[in-house]
Amino acid sequence: MIGNRFFRYTPEGDGRSKFEQMLEIFMQMLNYTSGDVTEALQWLNQLDKQYKITDKDYGMGDFIENLKNQGYIKDDPQTNNPILTGKSEQTIRKKSLEEIFGKIKKSKQGDHNTFRSGVGDEPSPDLRQFEFGDLLEQIDFTESIRQAQINHGVDSFSMQESDLQIHDTDFKGQTSTVLMIDISHSMILYGEDRITPAKKVAMALSELITTRYPKDTLDIVVFGNDAWTVEMKDLPYLQVGPYHTNTVAGLELAMEILRKRKNSNKQIFMITDGKPTCLKIGGRYYKNSFGLDRKVTSRCFNLAAQCKKLKIPITTFMIASDPYLQQFVEEFTETNNGKAFFSSLDNLGEFIFRDFEKGKRKILR
Repeated sequence: MIGNRFFRYTPEGDGRSKFEQMLEIFMQMLNYTSGDVTEALQWLNQLDKQYKITDKDYGMGDFIENLKNQGYIKDDPQTNNPILTGKSEQTIRKKSLEEIFGKIKKSKQGDHNTFRSGVGDEPSPDLRQFEFGDLLEQIDFTESIRQAQINHGVDSFSMQESDLQIHDTDFKGQTSTVLMIDISHSMILYGEDRITPAKKVAMALSELITTRYPKDTLDIVVFGNDAWTVEMKDLPYLQVGPYHTNTVAGLELAMEILRKRKNSNKQIFMITDGKPTCLKIGGRYYKNSFGLDRKVTSRCFNLAAQCKKLKIPITTFMIASDPYLQQFVEEFTETNNGKAFFSSLDNLGEFIFRDFEKGKRKILR
């Protein structure tokens, strides 16, 4: 009798082509170079020299040619330098989503579940007795027939209104979110890159909402000396500037955006690492980088209170460990009745996702 024969297993790689392996590294490099293709390729070339990513059959020239042929990069007609295409921008967002929210299970596209039932979007597994006003399509006929047999017997089968079993449907709440990102100079100070994780979170959240919750809205506000909105396609190119931190301008713009949204669920996520240091008064900037300035912080507290009245919770993700800054954030959060996370760069995305999902399960009136 021939039994089982065992051989030594020799792995043959992860099944991906050389191009796919290099593409993953290249996409990561683009996050750190703020979308600068030339710089990312230079970094990749340095990695190749050190780790021998390419071989005699597939070189950097082949990789660049494949990037162009497959529509990831193109030549700028003005400078003739390689630039990203829309395909690459979307790929970076998807990679960020996989990296940060990789444990998310796929579900139907739609809105977020609430704890309210009635005539809604998604069937509930729970059954109840028929009530006046229920729709025909809500009736579970199989369960209704079974209920009629139990109530009246098989021999004298009949179905009455009291036998009808109804599938409830859950209301699903649409949510409008504004994500505020601090791009002040302190986001790259002290040898720590804080802007890249913030960008990755923004790209992942954008991709999540557009694919899984298409009825939601997400607006992205960046704030330094001033505040302005950026489009989803602009996220890979975000850079820190020589700015102070005008948190007030960011909050004012976020509130203005949410006032125009018709959804009852509204929220603000704010990623910052530093204290508010700037105000714009008329045409001039009031700045103070030395400690917490009451003139600046009082304006922040006033806006936090206004958001509370408008039922707009603010969740602050603080990526700094200074005790006096944490004290400010705690007071700011208490004024708004919001939430605060004192997060490291590694778990920033996990915190934001969990809070985002949890916040969708309640309706704010």
